Formats: sequence, structure tokens, C-alpha cells
Amino acid sequence: MPYVNVQITKGATRQQKAEIVKDITDSLVRVLGKKPEYTHVVIQEIADEDWGFSGMLTDDWKAAQAE
Repeated sequence: MPYVNVQITKGATRQQKAEIVKDITDSLVRVLGKKPEYTHVVIQEIADEDWGFSGMLTDDWKAAQAE
């Protein structure tokens, strides 16, 4: 039973999340032969202030890019 955990920053639409779930499920079916009815995909949305990269919190990075 495949379990996939996708972590993204907040802001994706319901349609975008549905597309992510479908694409990941389709890939597991195609590549590994897994059954879609046993495939679980969990999307966790993380606030920008709780995600960091390049030495900065994402909300600070986005603010700096807007300047």
C-alpha cells in the first residue's frame, strides 16, 4: 500500500491538489504497478512562516523578492 506525503506551502487550490493526487497515483500505477484503490496521497500545507530555505523563512524570502 503506497503512502505518499506531499508538503507544500499554503496557497494551492482544490483543483491543483486534485491534480497532484491524480498525477502521483497515475505514476505509481504506471511505474510500480500499484493499485490506485490502495494508494494514499496526503497533502500537507505549511505556512510560509513555518518553511525555510536558502537561510530564510519563506515569507521573508517572498517579501525580499517583491522589493
